[in-house]
Amino acid sequence: MQDRFDNPGRTRWRRFAAMLVPATAVAGTIVFGMANGAIAASFAVSGQTFKVSASELRGDGFVQYGGIAEESDGRKHPVAVSGIRNAKLYDLCQSVKVPGAPVVLTINAGGGGEPATASGLMIDMDSLQGDATFKDINIGQDASTLTGGPAGARGDVKAFGQQADTVVIKDLRQVARSTHAGTFNLTGLTMKVNVGADAEECF
Repeated sequence: MQDRFDNPGRTRWRRFAAMLVPATAVAGTIVFGMANGAIAASFAVSGQTFKVSASELRGDGFVQYGGIAEESDGRKHPVAVSGIRNAKLYDLCQSVKVPGAPVVLTINAGGGGEPATASGLMIDMDSLQGDATFKDINIGQDASTLTGGPAGARGDVKAFGQQADTVVIKDLRQVARSTHAGTFNLTGLTMKVNVGADAEECF
């Protein structure tokens, strides 16, 4: 059966372009899925994207490489896989829009100076925007040799990858297909179903 791909998204950082999909690699809660080689998620993704924003993300042990998220019917989506060993997210917002209906589910956490925290964070994303600062970054590293991120967070042999000791992203705006964390602490969690034409997503 021939693989079906949707149009790949674009990853845009205001000061650092980082869409890492190699040419060869071509919701009531946060969706979780650990990266495993070229297969970005170990489960069938829904096929629906969700939005995540934060005033600031601070992470230790960052890696990024290309991968594929697959739906239960075999449809494949090229994604940029990002892994962070330990992360803090300030003023976290996640939103999911119900297709074909004026309904948006939002989750908020990490406000008031008490960030949401995650360990073993893995994200399969279509796009990312923000002001990013990296410390001790390697760009263009063989994705199969990445060791800086969560356990097992690496890509294909000779595929493009990068890793950094630390990452800070301010004004984070992200469109993702799946997220995994070994532990995710959502401090000050609130969840709301917004109905109507004025129902708004995180951004």
